Amino acid sequence: HLSEDLEDSSCSSAQRKINRQFYKFIIFPGKWIKIWYDRLTLLALLDRTEDIKENVLAILLVILVSFLGFLIMNQGFCKDIWVLLFCLIMASCQYSLLKSIQPDPASPVHGHNQIITYSRPVYFCVLCGLILLLDAGSKNKSTSIYTVYGLKIFSPGSLRAARDHAIGFLYCFPAISLLGLFPQINTFCIYVLEQVDMLLFGGTAVAGMISSLYSISRSFIVVIVLYGFCFNAVKDPWDAQHIPALFSAFCGLLVGLSYHLSRQSSDPSVLVSLIRGKYFPHFLHQHLEDSQNDPLPEKMRESVKETLKSDLIVCSVAAVLSFAVSASTVFLSLQPFLSIVLFALAWTVGFVTHYILPQLRKHHPWLWISHPILKNKEYRQREVRGAAHLMWFERLYVWLQCFEKYVLYPAIILNALTNDAFSISKYKRLTPHCDILLITIAGMKLLRSSFCNPIHQFITLSFTVIFFQFDYRDISENFLLDFYMMSIVFNKLCDLLQKLQFIMTYIAPWQIAWGSSFHVFAQLFAIPHSAMLFFQTLATAVFSTPLSPFLGSVIFLTSYARPVKFWERNYNTKRADHSNTRLVLQIEKDAGNDDNNLNSIFYEHLTRSLQESLCGDLILGRWGNYSSGDCFILASDYLNAFVHLIEIGNGLVTFQLRGLEFRGTYCQQREVEAITEGDEDNEGCCCCKPGHLPHLLSCNAAFNLRWLTWEITRTHYVLEGYRIIDNNAATMLQVFDLRRILIRYYIKSIIYFTASSPKILYWIRDELFQKTLQPFSKWHYIERDLAMFNINIDDDYVPCLQGITRASFCSVYLDWIQFCAGKRMEPIDCDEDSPLVTLSFALCILGRRALGTASHNMAISLDSFLYGLHALFKGDFRLTSRDEWVFADMDLLHKVVAPAIRMSLKLHQDQFTCPDEYEDPAILYEAIQSFEEKVVICHEGDPAWRSAILSNKEELLTLRHVVDEGTDEYKVIMLHKSYLSFKVIKVNKECVRGLWAGQQQELIFLRNRNPERGSIQNNKQVLRNLINSSCDQPLGYPMYVSPLTTSYIGTHRQLKKVWGGPVSLNNIKTWFRTKWLRMRKDCNAGHNSGGNLDEVDSRCGSSSSNNPANNSSQNSSSQHTRNSTPQLQPSLRIAQFPGRRKFRSQSVQTHAALSQRPPRSSHSGPIIESHQPFIQTSTSAQEMAQGLSGSQLSFHNSANSVFSQTPAIPAMGQLTVQERAGAMIRSSLASSTSSTLSLLFGKRSFSSALVISGLSAADGGNTTDTQSSSSVNIAMGPSARAASRAMQESTRQLSETHEATDATESRQRRELEATHALLMSHTLECRRASQEDMALEDTGSQHSLSEEQ
Repeated sequence: HLSEDLEDSSCSSAQRKINRQFYKFIIFPGKWIKIWYDRLTLLALLDRTEDIKENVLAILLVILVSFLGFLIMNQGFCKDIWVLLFCLIMASCQYSLLKSIQPDPASPVHGHNQIITYSRPVYFCVLCGLILLLDAGSKNKSTSIYTVYGLKIFSPGSLRAARDHAIGFLYCFPAISLLGLFPQINTFCIYVLEQVDMLLFGGTAVAGMISSLYSISRSFIVVIVLYGFCFNAVKDPWDAQHIPALFSAFCGLLVGLSYHLSRQSSDPSVLVSLIRGKYFPHFLHQHLEDSQNDPLPEKMRESVKETLKSDLIVCSVAAVLSFAVSASTVFLSLQPFLSIVLFALAWTVGFVTHYILPQLRKHHPWLWISHPILKNKEYRQREVRGAAHLMWFERLYVWLQCFEKYVLYPAIILNALTNDAFSISKYKRLTPHCDILLITIAGMKLLRSSFCNPIHQFITLSFTVIFFQFDYRDISENFLLDFYMMSIVFNKLCDLLQKLQFIMTYIAPWQIAWGSSFHVFAQLFAIPHSAMLFFQTLATAVFSTPLSPFLGSVIFLTSYARPVKFWERNYNTKRADHSNTRLVLQIEKDAGNDDNNLNSIFYEHLTRSLQESLCGDLILGRWGNYSSGDCFILASDYLNAFVHLIEIGNGLVTFQLRGLEFRGTYCQQREVEAITEGDEDNEGCCCCKPGHLPHLLSCNAAFNLRWLTWEITRTHYVLEGYRIIDNNAATMLQVFDLRRILIRYYIKSIIYFTASSPKILYWIRDELFQKTLQPFSKWHYIERDLAMFNINIDDDYVPCLQGITRASFCSVYLDWIQFCAGKRMEPIDCDEDSPLVTLSFALCILGRRALGTASHNMAISLDSFLYGLHALFKGDFRLTSRDEWVFADMDLLHKVVAPAIRMSLKLHQDQFTCPDEYEDPAILYEAIQSFEEKVVICHEGDPAWRSAILSNKEELLTLRHVVDEGTDEYKVIMLHKSYLSFKVIKVNKECVRGLWAGQQQELIFLRNRNPERGSIQNNKQVLRNLINSSCDQPLGYPMYVSPLTTSYIGTHRQLKKVWGGPVSLNNIKTWFRTKWLRMRKDCNAGHNSGGNLDEVDSRCGSSSSNNPANNSSQNSSSQHTRNSTPQLQPSLRIAQFPGRRKFRSQSVQTHAALSQRPPRSSHSGPIIESHQPFIQTSTSAQEMAQGLSGSQLSFHNSANSVFSQTPAIPAMGQLTVQERAGAMIRSSLASSTSSTLSLLFGKRSFSSALVISGLSAADGGNTTDTQSSSSVNIAMGPSARAASRAMQESTRQLSETHEATDATESRQRRELEATHALLMSHTLECRRASQEDMALEDTGSQHSLSEEQ
């Protein structure tokens, strides 16, 4: 160990004098020697370690390398010159612990990488240990020899051959290290664990070291549990007529546990967070604020909780069903017919689901047809207005997938498992333990793969049947093991085909894109090495490693193995805003103001949108066929996002999004144009242009599409996002008149926020506060500041006084102050001498002076004015000493002046569409009030801006200062939430992995810093620039890189319409309750003709709804109906409260009031007697209506939501006779109309409501009264004749009461005569309505009789 104490020592001699440094190297306490090296020289010789653990680990590895090397040499494996080579390899491994190679060819980061230091000795120890084990096995004579697929495994000869190959690989250690084929040790561990879990156990991709350990451990635990059941069931022979119950239990557990594993993510972080929040809430206190600001973590926890609840039920049901089917001996008794039927059905369903339907939905089906055959509804739309429409073929695709995943493949695997277990119980092929372990692992792997992603299962099944049943029947072991092995082989074949497509497309001579002169030389040099390239392709396909072009040329080199996630670093974009930057940087340098940082929020919002909908859209087939590791590009007008699918589970997808620049480089724009331009106009065929057949592509277009590593799968993929509208602020504020309008709105906004502030009473009543405002209360007070105020932009500027006075301010803005003050609930003094005017005047002066100060007292200059406006917009207020009174309460700045400057910009934007609209104070007040509630107006550096976008606010506005490439301008950015249309482009994943690996090697190991290097030049056939620019920084330059985000199927809104949402106890209970009530209504339909199923649905809908808001709204609605019933009774019973006419909010109260007979009151006198016949008539009508159907009564419940609020029926004593008679006439007419519509539309109350509301609107008169009376009469259902008689009787009694009460008043007599005349004029209409009612009743009865006959 080298001591950190540095001493200066000077050695003087006669010839020279130099200053040298040395380190103390402590040998023993008190004994040390001098190391004559300075710091840089010593660092060039040795690595610096600061942790004692690293030193201990290095010493242990040095000892282990020496010991294993000694054992290898002692066995005599090395002879002659190979001994020297082996010693050099050992020395290099030991020296790398003292001084590592930086940068290493396999290092994923720039600079010093401490982990890569231990890679070489660890790999050396692993290889030496493997050689010693293989040698020991080859010398063991008692080793059993097993033959699997014609190959003898664990034989001495095979073990000896493997040992020799390992020794030869060890000799190539220096070359392998130089080429960077050994990844750093943690990457290698993740890769190995992920490959074992995916290939052997059917797992999914992992997110890191903890994720890989979690995935492999849970797979091992499940295998051990299942192995115990299977071994006890199969160890003894059993006949075909009796399957052991333990084996049936094993089948049930296998299906249930495999389904549960397929539904869980490999990343346990969300599950751990859920457990902590449930049982250990004190662990989450430190993350409480982050959770409140970001809704995503809570949404993820809710999705995991929902998945666990659903799995508890589904796994139990699946286990029971699998147990029952397995115990029924159907798989043994129906052989071989059952296997043939299942295979044929699986191939047919898979071929239709995963080949025919995706091809028909592609942008160019089979790369020959010019347009999709199965088009979405949005295909012909130029601009998307709503969410994507759920098509019939999407429903078909989902149901076929469900049948395939949950019925077909489990039946095939259980069938094979039962037959193979039956044969193993009779005859053991290898050993009992080995055979049982193999079928257990194979069954779990195949079930998990089928549940997660069955897209390629039908191809694997077809190859298995054809290969092992027809081609090589003799080497077949059993079907389950054959299917298992073929799934592994087919996975590698898919990688091989994609690598070959990438290579052939990249090196095709007719479309080569040379980026530099080196590419020209490499093109010729690579021709003789085609055989080597093919060998590399096979090797990389077997080990799933990338094949990267060297420096972007056609020379391909193998890179080191990586997991599906690819990148070792967890690089995520961190947005710079006011919450994570220093205040001085925010004020002076405006940190984070570059376009890339500001625009990254749109990609973050796009990630949140994909988190909600991606999994469901993949299941609906909107992205075409997909698998783990696939890469897609989402391209729109300004967004170009690179989506990398990492983990594909059953009901979940983990992905990572990389957002590219809005305004990319020239090469990026050329490749974006290649994506967006169509091939439909191409009419070429070789060198001529003969055209093409209708709906087909030309020969050249079809040929070109086949030589691309990317393909357009969808052209109109709809996602929620924001439409960006930017306007140049200089253009809108160029002239003084436009600036005058902005200042006017600025002042009015200050007045609005002042008058509407809840602290206004405190401000105007505080004596100390008013004392500071004493100068502003004087009428002769003049604000003279030529640099601040100007006649060109201030409406209240007085030229002769060269300033602003209180009188001029009041002459312009007093009306607005009084209007705003009048809108307050509590009265407030707002005359010219009031404290409110004084405060408003002072704040308006302060606001304008702050704007002038921020503009450097040069408000006349447009650039200075915009600079000051932007400074105030982001909250940088520079107040003078004259305005320090505002510090008495900082809410005056935060809640009044700061929101006012932002609101004025929004009003200034809107006045261009309606210039004179805001002249009306009422309209302006409503606009400001509406904008305050609905529009988010703030600076982009404010954390509220990001929070508003991630919370999906409808509209946002900001002012941006753009400084880029010599441009210095201000833009007003407006965001409107809407639906965006994207093109979905699927890219060859091996092309992406190869180009990413090539960039990493070129920039980190070869250190090519040329910004115009040939490897990033545009190549339209492989999208080289787009892919390379999406690398992690500093390799690429993406605008945004998201963390690994998991999308769950439960968050997709449209899939709930297909299969009804997740399975839970509450949903099952609600479903049974609904079916039971519906069945009970159907059974009682013969006894009660009014049985209505809609009433059952309406009652059960509230209980079955998962949204608590719906329940609360329905409960509040019903509570409001119950509470409003007795409130109308006094108005019908007695009229003793004169005043304004009272209104009600819902028409249903009328029926509630009329349906109850009010008691007599001694205070009402003759008025009650006049009302009594009317009430009795209504009561009798109600008794007549009790036999009606429940559908007519159910409209009473739906009237609250269907009809708008209508005015209440006033008290009878408060109306004149004409008004009362007119109301009854309208009620009778509406009654006849409603009864007619009830007969026409039957039990559907909602349709009746719509028709009546339409008739009421067409009437043109008292629409709300008509709606109210219509709703009452539909609920009661009286005939027109009964209503007419009731109206005549009530009118007669009202006239008698009127004559008995005050016979001397001539005015009331004239009103009575007019009432009688009006009644007689409408009698014929009532009779005509009654006749029409009778005719409709006769027609309806005849129609019902004909239907019964």
